[in-house]
Amino acid sequence: MFSLSIFFKGFGIGSGLIVAIGAQNAFVLKQGLKQQYVFWLCLICALSDSILIAFGVLGFAEIMTASPILITVAKYLGATFLLVYGAKAFYAALKTTQSMELDSSQKQTLTQALVTCLAFTWLNPHVYLDTIVLIGSVATQLEDKISFALGSIVASWIFFFSLGYGARLLKPLFTNPKAWKILDFIIGCVMWSIAISLLI
Repeated sequence: MFSLSIFFKGFGIGSGLIVAIGAQNAFVLKQGLKQQYVFWLCLICALSDSILIAFGVLGFAEIMTASPILITVAKYLGATFLLVYGAKAFYAALKTTQSMELDSSQKQTLTQALVTCLAFTWLNPHVYLDTIVLIGSVATQLEDKISFALGSIVASWIFFFSLGYGARLLKPLFTNPKAWKILDFIIGCVMWSIAISLLI
C-alpha cells in the first residue's frame, strides 16, 4: 500500500543527494543557460537516475536484507560518505571562487551533447554510491520500498527538468561566485542532516 510519509522520505533524500553540484548537474545547468537540447538532456539524466534508484531499492535492498550485518555496514558507510561529502561542501563554501562560465559560441551537436551527458551520468562513481549504495541501504530499513523509490525518482525528474528549464532565470545569479558558496553551504547542511538521521 502506498505510503505518503515514506514517499516524502524518499523525495527528501533524493532531493538532498541530487542537488549536490557535480559534473552532470553543472553540464545540464550550462546547457540550460545556453538553451541547447534541454529536454533530451533532462530526459537522459532523469531516466538514468530512475533505473539506478530502482535497482538500488529493489535489487540491492533484496541482497541486503539477507544479511543484517551488511545492512549495518551499509548504513554506517552511507553515513560516513555523507559526512565527508558534507564536509567537502562546507569547505567549498569557504574556499571556492568559481563561477559559471558561459560560452554560447561552442555549440555541440545533439549526439555530442547526449554522449557527454551519458558519460557524466554513467561514468561517475558518485552516482552509484548515491543511488545504489546509499538509497538502497536506507530502503532496507523500510517496509514500503516502492513508495520510497517513487519519492526518490520523482525528486530526480523534478530536479533535472527544473534545472534545465529554470537555468535561464539563474543566469545572473550563477555568474557570481557567492551564489556557489551559498549553495555549497546548503548542500553541506542537507548531507549532514541525512547522515545524522541514518545514525540515530
